[in-house]
Amino acid sequence: MAKKEQLGRCELCGREEVAITVHHLTPKEMGGTFEPTADLCIPCHKQIHALYTNAELAIRLNTIEALQHDGQMASFLKWVRKQPPSKLPRMKKSNERKKK
Repeated sequence: MAKKEQLGRCELCGREEVAITVHHLTPKEMGGTFEPTADLCIPCHKQIHALYTNAELAIRLNTIEALQHDGQMASFLKWVRKQPPSKLPRMKKSNERKKK
């Protein structure tokens, strides 16, 4: 039996009625197993992991506010807020992330 998708509001982009995933604000491998999480839409969640390493997420981007104010993510959020909830864009790793 297929798992039913949970719909809700993305805490990062604010879009409503989107499929929700749980994002560990501090990655589990960096000690975040029992730390706060956020409900994110699939595009936002994928974009975070395409842009940043787990170390970056643990050290400087471990809150919703920090993610929203980071330049690369802010540009993506401006764009994704205009997209319909059903749109699942393709993600590419940033050139900077590929170098790391």
